[in-house]
Amino acid sequence: MKIATIVGARPQFVKAAPVSRALAARGIAEVLVHTGQHYDPQLSAVFFEELALPKPQHHLGIGSAPHGAQTGRMLEAIERVLLAERPDAAIVYGDTNSTLAGAVAAAKLCIPLAHVEAGLRSFNRAMPEEINRVVADHLSALLFCPTEAAVRNLKAEGITRGVHRVGDVMYDSVLYNVRLAERRPSPLAALGLTERGYYLATIHRPVNTDDRERLGRLIGELARLDAPVVLPLHPRTARALDAAGLAGPRGSFRPIGPASYLDMLLMERHARAIITDSGGVQKEAYFFGVPCITLRAETEWVETVAEGWNTLVDADPARFGAALAQLSGWDGQRAPFGTGSARRDLYGDGHAAEAIAQILLEPPMAQDGS
Repeated sequence: MKIATIVGARPQFVKAAPVSRALAARGIAEVLVHTGQHYDPQLSAVFFEELALPKPQHHLGIGSAPHGAQTGRMLEAIERVLLAERPDAAIVYGDTNSTLAGAVAAAKLCIPLAHVEAGLRSFNRAMPEEINRVVADHLSALLFCPTEAAVRNLKAEGITRGVHRVGDVMYDSVLYNVRLAERRPSPLAALGLTERGYYLATIHRPVNTDDRERLGRLIGELARLDAPVVLPLHPRTARALDAAGLAGPRGSFRPIGPASYLDMLLMERHARAIITDSGGVQKEAYFFGVPCITLRAETEWVETVAEGWNTLVDADPARFGAALAQLSGWDGQRAPFGTGSARRDLYGDGHAAEAIAQILLEPPMAQDGS
């Protein structure tokens, strides 16, 4: 059996790594296709090295472009690869333009498609990611869901065939890689930080970077916090800060260069709290039992909010301040936002990748994709 794995962005490298190991353990041949959506070495090459991912057999080098142009170039290039490789199935991850292009290319060629992280919904169609994940789900023969909520979302859209709740491959990846990270020199010392003595922030979504007034408001809030706020810079964020005249440290705000995945895990694990607009970072905060303040109006990871470990503040200073006030009395153990509950294992048992590989080997894969 031959599987084409289509990735292009930093979160997808993280998700693909445990699945690649599981495929190899079962003797399934994998052709890795990297679209080049993330091309900065700190967002791409370093991940393949750190996560021990096989080097991609096909690097398409698409790079950055407006959504339509980027997706169109990816679609054309992925189609050529799939025609040459003729895999038995294709796997896409998450909700990026690489996901969308890979899904459409496979569907057009009648290659059975598997979507890892299927069923997530923000219910905000203004988000490009929401369009990408909805289309990928409706084109997929196998839909690998991380949570029961994701299964319910698919059922509400009439998708019940080929749906499997397997758990979250990101949880697999965190459990595996945090052990590797702990063997390395800590990034905290190099940054002059102490455990629980800083906030970790990430900002990269267009809703936050492309509106100068909104971005300035967010940076202003971060600069006023009572401990250092470390922000590893995504290239889009770095450009936006430069354009808005906000580059460089101010107050508590301390921008740094892009962090490697292993360093990022350690910074997440030991932060006082995480402030982010990233879906993946919201989950990693939950895995580590670190409070999360999300700079969005909605989230795909509704369980983290329901459990009281995550709170949505958008770019509202009042809501941001209220979240910080709740954190001031946090005991370090129970959920800080509302419920006061202990953290539960919501995202599986750390063996989602093995479940995915096993299901791919079963006959229904061919049947569902026919």
